[in-house]
Amino acid sequence: MGLGQLYNRQYIKGLLFLAVEALGLAYLIKNLGTAIWGIITLGEVPRMLVKGKWVDGDHSIFIMIQSLITLLFLAVFIIVYILNVKDARNIGQERERGKKPNNFKQSVRYVLDYKFAVAFLSIPAAGILFFTVMPIIFMVMLAFTNYSAPKHIPPAMLVDWVGFGTFKELVVLKTWSHTFYGVLTWTIIWAVLSTITTYFGGLLVALLINQKGIRFKGVWRTILILPYAVPQLISLLVMKNMFNGQFGPINQYLGYFGLGGLPWLTDPFWAKVTVIVVNMWVGIPVSMLLILGVLTTIPKDLYEAAEVDGATGFQKFKIVTLPMILFTTAPTLIAQFAGNINNFNAIFLLTGGDPVKGDYQYAGATDLLVTWLYKLTLNQNKYNMASAIGIIIFVIIASFSIYNYRRTKSFKEEDMIQ
Repeated sequence: MGLGQLYNRQYIKGLLFLAVEALGLAYLIKNLGTAIWGIITLGEVPRMLVKGKWVDGDHSIFIMIQSLITLLFLAVFIIVYILNVKDARNIGQERERGKKPNNFKQSVRYVLDYKFAVAFLSIPAAGILFFTVMPIIFMVMLAFTNYSAPKHIPPAMLVDWVGFGTFKELVVLKTWSHTFYGVLTWTIIWAVLSTITTYFGGLLVALLINQKGIRFKGVWRTILILPYAVPQLISLLVMKNMFNGQFGPINQYLGYFGLGGLPWLTDPFWAKVTVIVVNMWVGIPVSMLLILGVLTTIPKDLYEAAEVDGATGFQKFKIVTLPMILFTTAPTLIAQFAGNINNFNAIFLLTGGDPVKGDYQYAGATDLLVTWLYKLTLNQNKYNMASAIGIIIFVIIASFSIYNYRRTKSFKEEDMIQ
């Protein structure tokens, strides 16, 4: 690395590349062998009791992380080497055409003038690689191990690769599959109902506010946006107390009218109804604001033309308003559905995933996949199972989002323009 630049008489650049290679090789010679051994074996010596004293052995998770860092560094090193070769080849081609190579000062000036964005973004890109991509890869790798309590928690015991065994247990083994399919079904039902109710609820409220006969529109918008303006943590905790079956004000009000209180948070069915209703309270203002913005952009000429053709109010809504709203908000609607699959706050803060279901593994009646994952990780130390669930969540969200986004009219028209 750097010899091509030295041959092209770019001495400072060549020496810098040589220095990078020297430092990189020094690190790789010291760590690469251990990294390859570690990623294959995940350690060989467990913690042992020797002469009455515990002697630490290999920590499988530390070994996995350190090996992963080294392998990612190797990937970056290879990319830098390829860029070095391409740079030397390009400079050589310019010399063959009779152009004098840039000196170091001219090279720096060229980067600042024409490649500044690429050079500047390389710093956060490295951060993203090691602080975002690496944890994701680490999570994926955990799903193919037996890293879980009580038998495979370092440093007391080693962790081993098990291939797709974790996924097989999750979808086939009855003790896990019953919980998985039950939680997955509720997650999809929750995502569909919460998205539909908040979106079309917001649409209804926006249309009502936007009517010509409505006065003080700004006041109505301010009042209706208050649930969104209040931090969601506070709103959900307040709602949790309001729906409390023993001392909550809602059941007290029902009692004043001679009606019996309902087990809002303790019965599986009513707990699901409660979280959907509360999510409407929190989510409708967001959709209302979004749709109000779209309504202001619809040309009045379209409505006037529809009136000339004799269209009724409903026909104008069906032909003009709804298509324009869906065209603009379809990507956002898809994002809301994906977000609701991972709507951790609404479930965890309101019900905590409860009420408990006796035939579920560490999950309650209102648990989503993401809250179940949280319980498996933080409470039960079932890290491999939680990682497998995380991968499944990603596959569901990514597949749904990409497929539906590519089918929206806004994406198709943008693709046609390009």
